[in-house]
Amino acid sequence: MIIIPARIGSSRFPNKVLADIGGVPMVVRTAMTVQDIDKVVIATDSQEVIDIAKTHNIDAVMTSLEHQSGTDRIFEAVRQLGLAEDEIIINVQGDEPFIETEVVQAIYNLTKHNKDNERVMMNSCYKRISNPEADDPNIVKVVTDDSDIALYFSRAKIPYPIDHHFDAYKGHLGIYGFTVRSLEKFCKLDPAPLENIEKLEQLRALYHGYEVAMTEVETESFGIDTPEDLEKAVRHHRL
Repeated sequence: MIIIPARIGSSRFPNKVLADIGGVPMVVRTAMTVQDIDKVVIATDSQEVIDIAKTHNIDAVMTSLEHQSGTDRIFEAVRQLGLAEDEIIINVQGDEPFIETEVVQAIYNLTKHNKDNERVMMNSCYKRISNPEADDPNIVKVVTDDSDIALYFSRAKIPYPIDHHFDAYKGHLGIYGFTVRSLEKFCKLDPAPLENIEKLEQLRALYHGYEVAMTEVETESFGIDTPEDLEKAVRHHRL
């Protein structure tokens, strides 16, 4: 199942999940993009989102206003839906209306491959980014081992090329695959100091000794975090 967390009260961009892109609210457009891969449910804290989703034949469930992360929100949705512990759950952010189905499918396949591996708590992906792109703290970087298991995630430029030019950075995409079992384990872990410093919840898994499996993807998609990103998205939709 694909679950899209949709919090209405974004601090940087309030109501962004309902921002209009080509006549369709952003979160609905995201759901429509991925609905051929698996069943899609929006997990929200807004009756308005539920009502709008219904008009587009997208399922949605009401969740608490108190959640600090999208992962906690989707776990509440999972419990409401009564899903089996081996069910695969893909967390697609509601601000990714242009995400390619191939990217989501790649994470689904990786999650299925790792579903019985108790060491792997999360599954995700990265794309190659340039040296100048890696300077942007809004683009999360990841370094991995030779099996594409994450070693660390950071908003800083990692690895830092102290002796020579380096142009093979890995930009993390915030799409995650869990089983219901691993999602529950994650949500029961205490938040980690590194997570709070970087504001990256995937560091919770690493801090507590679990693995985050990664896969490389090719994508032209981009998340929408600011009004300027929305302007870019509207231009992109018109192309």
